[in-house]
Amino acid sequence: MKFTPEKPAIYGETLDSLTASLTAAGQPAFRAKQILAWLYKKRVRTWDEMTNLPKDFRTWMAEHFELEPTGFVLDRQSGDETDKILLELGDKSLIETVIIRAPMLGVGVDKSRKTICISTQVGCAMGCKFCASGLAGLKRNLSAGEIVHQLIQVCRQEDAHTPRARAELASFDNIVVMGMGEPLHNYDAIIRALTIVNAEWGLGFGARRITLSTSGLVPKILQLAEEPLGIRLAISLHGATDEVREQIMPINKTYPLADLLPAVKAFSEKQGRMVTLEFILIEGINDAIEQAEKLRDIAYDLHAHVNLIPYNTVEGLPWKRPSNNRCERFADVLRAAGISVTLRREKGHDINAACGQLRLKTEKARETEAGCTA
Repeated sequence: MKFTPEKPAIYGETLDSLTASLTAAGQPAFRAKQILAWLYKKRVRTWDEMTNLPKDFRTWMAEHFELEPTGFVLDRQSGDETDKILLELGDKSLIETVIIRAPMLGVGVDKSRKTICISTQVGCAMGCKFCASGLAGLKRNLSAGEIVHQLIQVCRQEDAHTPRARAELASFDNIVVMGMGEPLHNYDAIIRALTIVNAEWGLGFGARRITLSTSGLVPKILQLAEEPLGIRLAISLHGATDEVREQIMPINKTYPLADLLPAVKAFSEKQGRMVTLEFILIEGINDAIEQAEKLRDIAYDLHAHVNLIPYNTVEGLPWKRPSNNRCERFADVLRAAGISVTLRREKGHDINAACGQLRLKTEKARETEAGCTA
């Protein structure tokens, strides 16, 4: 489950850790800031592009650090302006990163609001019954460098055709840690990665525009509440009672609602942030009005925003999305109580945008191709 690369990824280094590595090796400490500027402001792809560094120092860096921990495989674009990027890691594992665009009236797609959904693991161990990410189980955690490099890959994609991107450190508006994997199951790496993303010597990206989603690891939620980063929290609830939640989310047996909801409230109060409750609507499972009423009560008590997400069909799984009318009736129960609620529209269905689908399809194609050539 653990992949140990030959060299650490440079994108997993903080200013302090890189400075310490350089000084321990007898290199000038001031080189650390120069390197980080090349990484995050210039987004270079090779050590030789760092032209203000001596050649022998560039050679030393190449021998001790991995510059490109992810490799670009493909970019699938949907008709609704959603992009799914497939990346390959050093051990040939595949991960997904998604660009979700929200076009604004009067401006072109290049100036639309962009939310980037990043992954934290190869696969997932949580076993949620409706999710493609965990169908093959957990392969391994991503390193902090692999997490950060997803965002660099997105920036490079956007740089190629967006004038706005070339003038800014980050060519997107929001980050959601909602891709493949359970972020709090890879706690140290995601905190380090988001620290790098937030730092002024990194991408300088505001913490209030970063949302981390968890299926409900209670001890880690409480730990996250003590972090100074100040990011936002989303809970993958998907069931407003233990009975319903346990049908589709095995984690509820370890951390039932009686434990989860107080932890969420503690986070909200400690951080002074409104939390979001994510609720995928699945036909015949959690779309009943009774569930809407229970969810209403939970959201009211937590002073939480609710994201209602009609199920995005996954090949090989039996679940279906409710009708549009049924989704609207569910949302109306929340609206009537004054709950802040968003009923999402489907995004990226034509490019398998549900977490893990494109990765699984590509892996199966690779296995088939390997079998044919064996």
